[in-house]
Amino acid sequence: MPYRSGFIAIIGRPNVGKSTLMNQILGEKIAIVTDKPQTTRNRILGVHHFPDAQMIFLDTPGIHRARGGLNLRMVKTAFSTLAEVDLILFLVDPHQKWGNQEEEIVLHLSEIKTPKILVINKIDQLDKDALIPQLNAYYKRTSFSEMIPLSALTGENVERLLSLAKTFLPEGHPFFPEDVLTDQPVRTLAAEFVREQVINQTREEIPYAIAVEVEALKENVTRHITTLHVTIYVEQASQKGMLIGKGGGKLKVIREGAQSDLEKLLATKVSLVLWVKVKKNWRDDRQFLTHLGY
Repeated sequence: MPYRSGFIAIIGRPNVGKSTLMNQILGEKIAIVTDKPQTTRNRILGVHHFPDAQMIFLDTPGIHRARGGLNLRMVKTAFSTLAEVDLILFLVDPHQKWGNQEEEIVLHLSEIKTPKILVINKIDQLDKDALIPQLNAYYKRTSFSEMIPLSALTGENVERLLSLAKTFLPEGHPFFPEDVLTDQPVRTLAAEFVREQVINQTREEIPYAIAVEVEALKENVTRHITTLHVTIYVEQASQKGMLIGKGGGKLKVIREGAQSDLEKLLATKVSLVLWVKVKKNWRDDRQFLTHLGY
């Protein structure tokens, strides 16, 4: 049996479960997951190894009607990824009404020759009697190579998706060694895990107003501990107070949550030192966005 390897993009509207699917496939958390749309801001790479294949998945920012410098860069990242891959997974949530955004994505995909699979997510939340009519409705609107219903949360039908996706990959050699799960450096993972905790622990007005940067990383090989100094940027002084919380309580919860996730992934002791700074209108500051890697 020939060895197959290739790149697979996971695209779709915000909050349809792209990052959840990535984590389910890899069996590890490398992409942050929240109930807020537009959580993923950059392309995230994850590698799944088979004895006869290697799949490199690219989790992309949710495609939406962008306003402002940061959102425009997020959508550009999502679409630019499509030119790099061997297969595209277009993820949809059957609980969301098919609308103009889906039509725009499908129109864009129609101009791309890359094979495409329509993935209907969250079937664990869907009445099974309603599933077939729902699938037929999607099928009439699209022209994909295949269509698969699954649950990224429970893993139902995910193995079926992987088996099918493998057949679309070209024959070739592995791109990454067997022990590689992602190309994300520790600094990037730490920044993302801190941002995830901020989103999950704060009110509506804060999540989209924050950026996270790792200022320093020190590894103590003797003590088996990695120390990271991390700055959380907000746009207003009032947001800084809410983020820190009474007696620093909110920031402590954020630190402990992110630290725990990093220790599980890196299999080593981690110490996070968090700072909160105000940087007004950073989302429209082109130079600062580039500095952060967006």
